[in-house]
Amino acid sequence: MDSSSLDELRRAIDALDDDMLTLLERRADLAERIAAAKRAGHLATYDPERERAVLRRLETRGAGRFPGESIRAVYREIMSACLAIQQPPRVSFLGPAGTFSHAAARELFGLAVRYNEAATIDGVFDAVRRGDATYGVVPIENSTEGSVRDAIDALIDGDVCIRQELVLEVNHCLMSTANGLTQVARVYSHPQALAQCRGWLAKNLSNAQLVQTPSTAAAAREAVSDSGGAAIATRLAAELNGLPVLRERVQDVATNVTRFVMLAQEDAPATGHDKTTLTFAVQDRRGALRRVLEVFDEHGVNLSRIESRPSRQRAWDYVFLADLEGHRQDAAVAAAIGVLTERCPMLRVLGSYPRAEANPVSS
Repeated sequence: MDSSSLDELRRAIDALDDDMLTLLERRADLAERIAAAKRAGHLATYDPERERAVLRRLETRGAGRFPGESIRAVYREIMSACLAIQQPPRVSFLGPAGTFSHAAARELFGLAVRYNEAATIDGVFDAVRRGDATYGVVPIENSTEGSVRDAIDALIDGDVCIRQELVLEVNHCLMSTANGLTQVARVYSHPQALAQCRGWLAKNLSNAQLVQTPSTAAAAREAVSDSGGAAIATRLAAELNGLPVLRERVQDVATNVTRFVMLAQEDAPATGHDKTTLTFAVQDRRGALRRVLEVFDEHGVNLSRIESRPSRQRAWDYVFLADLEGHRQDAAVAAAIGVLTERCPMLRVLGSYPRAEANPVSS
């Protein structure tokens, strides 16, 4: 290809970029008009369900040779920027920056919202309860390590609903300023991340000292100042701290995913592809739990998950948390909840929300 042909192609690219900027300007103008209409109607500025539907439609339509997996990322940021023009929501997440919770929050909201780091999961719940944050993002379940206890207990305590869920592929990276694995003497990470990588560490860094940290992001910061140290953390943490990634996907289970939930003061409207989370107690008598579970079966409601947790009210007293298919407004689910409200000493719906996509989002 001669230089004149290359210059012509570059001019064509420049013209397209100019056209896209013009279209972005028009989109921003429309976003401002929509914001004005919402304010006039006393409606919330941010509509997660509308955004979810738009992204799904664009991904389904595709853009020819443009990579399909990039469409969501591009439009995620466009929509986030337009939201910032209207009134960016305040989002609290389990910090610090660079954790998987941070990555999940960015996947849900993009870069343009107002983020607030919380030191604990309870801190995220408190921020949403008080109205200091419009939404919160916390992990609730990992496919290899099970439930996140603090998140389950905070949900059961009430006053906050699940508005949306996100299943994020957990890609643990080993990052360090060391030149190679042979120079790594210490590995820093959160206890759960170390547990998820214990087999890989035993095989590849059996002589390294394992050092627990409050978060994977804190581990990355430790590795920055330790020439013989490495961290197991997110690729985002590596980018934020300027750490080279020595190995990717060091987790023992290839299909390691974490389920995150978006918290809000209200749950989501029905979409026809929903899930409901509720908590209930049973009477302390033989067969009580079986009789409760039979109610779901009699009404054709499928339970996808159930677990027990201490009630924290008195010793040896337990409550149950369950996920079921369907929205609380669906006839079958509503009927089952109605029966259980009469049979159970306590029952609370913790949120109805759209089910996550079948394929997890990669971190």
